[in-house]
Amino acid sequence: MKLHEVRKQISTPLGAPAFPVGPYYFHNREYLNILYRTDMEALRRVVPEPLEIDEPLVKFEIMNMGDVTGLGTYIEAGQLIPVSFNGEKGEYQHAMYLNSHPAIAAGRELSAYPKKLGSPQLYIDSDTLVGTLDYGSLRVAVATMGYKHQALDPEQARQEICQPTFMLKIVPKYDGTQKVCRLVRTQIKNVTIHGAWTAPARLQLFAHALAPLSDLPVLEVVSASHIVTDLELSMPDVVYDYLAEH
Repeated sequence: MKLHEVRKQISTPLGAPAFPVGPYYFHNREYLNILYRTDMEALRRVVPEPLEIDEPLVKFEIMNMGDVTGLGTYIEAGQLIPVSFNGEKGEYQHAMYLNSHPAIAAGRELSAYPKKLGSPQLYIDSDTLVGTLDYGSLRVAVATMGYKHQALDPEQARQEICQPTFMLKIVPKYDGTQKVCRLVRTQIKNVTIHGAWTAPARLQLFAHALAPLSDLPVLEVVSASHIVTDLELSMPDVVYDYLAEH
């Protein structure tokens, strides 16, 4: 392979890259979102400055990606924390667990999504929408919500999906020190809402050393939503460089 050909590659191995070039379009992406109240001190231990915490809230989400160009089908779960940065309200992407290596590699290498391997599920059990997350052979989360009890305003659903998202991009040098350490911002803008609902919901989190979702304990469920969309992901912008002099 010639030098100019190597320079065009975006991932290894060269003969069969871990993921294809985007953009990535999501068709009928299905969300189960549960917003809950947690312990403020627990949040302060995991949210990096200069992000600011306004309220002790966390959003647990499970997303069923049934049709993604270039990536196929997979399911993802994680936690987002409502924050603000320079007066702009958004969400800090704290942790993500999913069952697709191409999606993990693309999310970590092309962007800054904090993705790890896990086994989420999203399905209907009688009259209940159920989301679960296993890490290895152990269950670490169970979310339940009434199935399509009340319609949710599509504009409210759009605002929920399209909030600015902040993430940490960390790339180490070969000696283990940081080569890149940046706070980045992304925002979904191109969204079509196919349906949105709300209903009573509950969430259980179970302790695990390597999937510590329960470190942000559930004190009270505030709201829940079930949303089906088409959308396209946007590339992130750097908003803060931790290695630069400030």
